[in-house]
Amino acid sequence: MNQLPNNCPFCQGNVIVTRFFCPDCKTSIEGRFAIAQSPFQNVTSEQMNFMLTFVRTEGRLNRMEEILGLSYPTIKNRLANLIEVLGSIPGEILSKPTETQRRQILDDIEAGRINVNQALRYLNGEDKYE
Repeated sequence: MNQLPNNCPFCQGNVIVTRFFCPDCKTSIEGRFAIAQSPFQNVTSEQMNFMLTFVRTEGRLNRMEEILGLSYPTIKNRLANLIEVLGSIPGEILSKPTETQRRQILDDIEAGRINVNQALRYLNGEDKYE
């Protein structure tokens, strides 16, 4: 099955999903649905193969050198590029909130200032809590 494009193939405008259909039970649902954004949507097939090799070698770059026939600096550069494509900065370490910030995040949920998904991103260090 084809992957849904992010932009209209004719005018490059944003795509809005308005209908879902289940071929098994023939159920159809109409409305406006957000397209789930995957961190892998911009990964090329070459980068995907690189990533699979990285996982298969358990991140051992010297083993990747042997398998891919590439030098260590080339592998490091490709890894840095892949990290950027996935939306991070190479070497960036996610920082967890302090205990005071953690309490404030929980207070913000209770007060309705943030939702649970936002709170989880803050608590996991995925987004910076300010």
